[in-house]
Amino acid sequence: MKGRMQKTLAQANDCPQRDRSETEWYEGVQTFMWMREDNIVEVPFDKEHVLEQILNPENLNRAYKCVMRNKGCGGIDKMSCEQLLSWLLANREELISSLLDGSYRPNPVRRVEIPKDNGKKRQLGIPTVVDRLVQQAINQALMPHYERKFSRSSFGFRPRKSCHDALHKAQKIVNEGYVYVVDLDLERFFDTVSHSKLIEILSRTIKDGRVISLIHKYLRSGVMNHGVFEMNEEGTPQGGPLSPLLSNIMLNELDKELEHRGHPFVRYADDALIFCKSKRAAKRVKASITRFIESKLHLKVNNEKTVVSYVRGVKYLGYSFYVMKGKCKLMVHPKSKQKMKSRLKTLTSRSNDWGYAKRKQKLKEYIRGWIGYYHLAEMRRLLLETDEWLRRRIRMCIWKAWKKVKTRVTNLICCGIPQYQAYQWGNTRKSYWRTAGSYILNRAITNESLRRAGYVTLMGEYLEWHPK
Repeated sequence: MKGRMQKTLAQANDCPQRDRSETEWYEGVQTFMWMREDNIVEVPFDKEHVLEQILNPENLNRAYKCVMRNKGCGGIDKMSCEQLLSWLLANREELISSLLDGSYRPNPVRRVEIPKDNGKKRQLGIPTVVDRLVQQAINQALMPHYERKFSRSSFGFRPRKSCHDALHKAQKIVNEGYVYVVDLDLERFFDTVSHSKLIEILSRTIKDGRVISLIHKYLRSGVMNHGVFEMNEEGTPQGGPLSPLLSNIMLNELDKELEHRGHPFVRYADDALIFCKSKRAAKRVKASITRFIESKLHLKVNNEKTVVSYVRGVKYLGYSFYVMKGKCKLMVHPKSKQKMKSRLKTLTSRSNDWGYAKRKQKLKEYIRGWIGYYHLAEMRRLLLETDEWLRRRIRMCIWKAWKKVKTRVTNLICCGIPQYQAYQWGNTRKSYWRTAGSYILNRAITNESLRRAGYVTLMGEYLEWHPK
């Protein structure tokens, strides 16, 4: 294929060609039309013809739009999303032919590492843009088959389900008296998924061996790490559109086992909480479910991080729980608070050379996003205290921006400070932080003036979600 290092077993001209007509709909069943010996043969879209669903022009078009909408950087071939359309116009038929005859070979993913909160690094695999297109098409075709099979207690990477839905479900379970929890932690889940086990699970639902073979090729496509090719014998690299679906398919086996045993649980991707009514029962569940995961699913449970405890203080999706008057409530976990303050401190750094407009915009984007996610928590006191601290940091940045003594004196006088006090504070040698907390600067740059200037507050955004 032109413009891309694509590995194929045969050239496109040598592939057996089959003419396709437009997709038709009959009595609510989608069909695909093949020309065979001058006769039109109608092939229904079922579990044995999933590849035709994947290569349906409508499905490929939706996949293309999704890839373009998500943007993202290129893979090992350095092709950008903007170059994808021109590449497809030149190579579309060859791509489809290679997928149909099985000669398509995915490129290795590009290894990228991002830092985690604990100081370690999370390994991502960035597929090429063309591979992302094919993976997205596979994901769209398989999702309807599996969505009805997934548990109602699974919320990760599923349409019309979110972290907030998972938290509401957890609250409901705790309100029913399940106040002890097994906080399940799977060790390096995405890096340790057994290929053979995953293929076995896929084969139960997907009877089209061509699709199973294509997914297996993606699982074994390998990784380019600093220019060196590494074969991957296990794991589903994070970063591609197919990885979230495959992880849900694998962990759906755990969901079905928990439902069979009658244990209430909540799972978001590989983060799961199993609820019990007593600590003794929770310990028993932890031991038995660990044996199931390691023996049946061939995954590794992190025994150090998998804990049994009372629900209060358990960290889940950035929140933690507490029980008041028999009702489960949510609060922001201390680690999430620390991370939020650290980010605000970075945004209000004196040395980032941002102007007023850029700093206001960055603060507005972050605060609105943070409150939008954490607005379920009871946190009015936290927000009031953080707003006070944040305004002091903003005043500190403004004070430094005034720089010269003459500018400081002039601006203080314009803000209503008496002339003798303006000269006194304009010539001060106190630190920026100490000056920002002084009575004079608080009087000159009031909370109301900051609001009129366009600085948003945490409490103000929170009240948008909770008017009363």
